[in-house]
Amino acid sequence: MMKKFVIFGVAIAIVALVFSCSPALAAQKQIVMRLAETHAPDYPTTKADYEFARLVEERTGGRIKIEVYPSAQLGEEKAAIEAVQFGAIDFNRTSISPLSAFAPNLIALQMPYLYRDDEHMWKVLNGPIGENFLKSLDAFNLIGLGWYDGGTRHFYNSKKEIKSVSDLKGMKIRVQESKLMTDLVSFLGAVPTPMPFGEVYSALQTGVIDGAENNIPSYYSTSHYEVAKYITLDGHSRIPEIIIASKSSWNKLSKEDQEIIRQAAKDSTQYQIKLWKEFEKTAQEKTKKAGSIYTVLTPEALAGFQKAVQPMYDKLSPEVKEVISQIKNVK
Repeated sequence: MMKKFVIFGVAIAIVALVFSCSPALAAQKQIVMRLAETHAPDYPTTKADYEFARLVEERTGGRIKIEVYPSAQLGEEKAAIEAVQFGAIDFNRTSISPLSAFAPNLIALQMPYLYRDDEHMWKVLNGPIGENFLKSLDAFNLIGLGWYDGGTRHFYNSKKEIKSVSDLKGMKIRVQESKLMTDLVSFLGAVPTPMPFGEVYSALQTGVIDGAENNIPSYYSTSHYEVAKYITLDGHSRIPEIIIASKSSWNKLSKEDQEIIRQAAKDSTQYQIKLWKEFEKTAQEKTKKAGSIYTVLTPEALAGFQKAVQPMYDKLSPEVKEVISQIKNVK
């Protein structure tokens, strides 16, 4: 009798081992991946990150779960990009501005006064040009998944209305620590003043700087409108944002799961754009109500701004100039 029990126990153990090694059952084991986000949980891009994660979990039947870490919990943008390159983080939502330090060709998408309007930018990003840029990141151990809206950047200041490029002359304008932005402000005749974003409010308040530049939601959410009521809608920069994946993490996934994730990223774009437009509208309404003065440039005045930054285009490489030409020809 004891022998029968032993044989029965061994049989049960073998069956359990077979089932535990079954590919069908192993495939059900949940894969947990991490996504780094700089912005706060209620920011439009972060909400879109959550939508991206929701779509992936839903479409994989819960097999893949993407955990979103907002508020730079996994590091600021540059550090997060490096971590994604080395596989320490699986995904990152970032502006292409810091990403350009790793993939220099992205400069072509950030040039000043490049896009006629938002519609033009999205035709570029959602077409062959945008797809080629996503694929180009493969060479840097990154997988480009999809684009998000980073808004349109404008100049604002505490002194006066800016109605022409000559009105900017000599003004101290805060810029990001970026050669592109430094050159932009210099060619427009102002004095670029790099400083951390968190110091801008007090610098405007105390007169250390005369103005800054950013999108309207940031102008509102940072309360810069309280100390710089003049804002000129020149739209000098439309810098897209992007979702990237770690190539090493990506290669561990099946082709089917890769396609699900890629499509989920693209599908979350429209949701993000919708949230961004709503946020932008609310920010503009509230700042106007608080006393901000919005200046819309005449076509002639805008042409003056565009002409002033032409030297930035002249010194680009032939390869980048060709891409710029393709972008401008998109109808």
